[in-house]
Amino acid sequence: MKLLRNVLVLFLAIYLMPALGAAGYWYIKDRPATWREADWSSAGILPKPKDAPQATIHIFSAATGGMKGAVASHAWIVTKEANALAYNRYDKVGWGKPVRRNAYLPDAYWYSNTPRLVASLSGDEAARLIPKIEKAIAAYPYSTPGAYRIWPGPNSNTFVAHVLRSVPELGVVLPPDAVGRDYLPDGRLFTIDADGRDMHATLYGLLGISAGVRSGLELHVMGLVAGVDFARPALKIPAIGRIGI
Repeated sequence: MKLLRNVLVLFLAIYLMPALGAAGYWYIKDRPATWREADWSSAGILPKPKDAPQATIHIFSAATGGMKGAVASHAWIVTKEANALAYNRYDKVGWGKPVRRNAYLPDAYWYSNTPRLVASLSGDEAARLIPKIEKAIAAYPYSTPGAYRIWPGPNSNTFVAHVLRSVPELGVVLPPDAVGRDYLPDGRLFTIDADGRDMHATLYGLLGISAGVRSGLELHVMGLVAGVDFARPALKIPAIGRIGI
């Protein structure tokens, strides 16, 4: 009984309290009531393509809409070939065709929430990886209408995480509030990244663990992520994100 009580206290302290605190702040925050009232314009983060001739790759994340934005974010991928005059943006959404290309501006607000630039890559390495990204996008198994579930997945973050695991050279892990990133495609319970440097075990996105060079050590509970990043020292706190040590 003592062990069970200690586990419950740890769960409350590590997972539930940050989530409840984030929900309380989100509830009183001024935010759009519906998607029609939200701002979907450019946040002005990316330069105009003609001003950035090199090939580029960007991973974005932004808090999503409604009360779920208190604990969850939406991620997307932006690429641009060298000397191209436009970016390509890839999202997975829950309406229409799930995997969308250029349905929104590349650095647009998401439900009025400012996007965070999770990672960027430019130059020859970006040019080399863009075809691999496009191949991973084409191979995503949940790309048909109806192949979307907000929780525990497959959702927008499941899609981006699939691409990142397929192209580990990007060296990117989605933030802890990217609920759904730990849901493995095809119902798998275990996978190792293509370069063998990270492993992931999960019970359909509900309970799991990730460990490795990129992930550090993470424990996943009901889509919430807590852990430690050793390579880029930081704590990963559910619903809040990374806090540098």
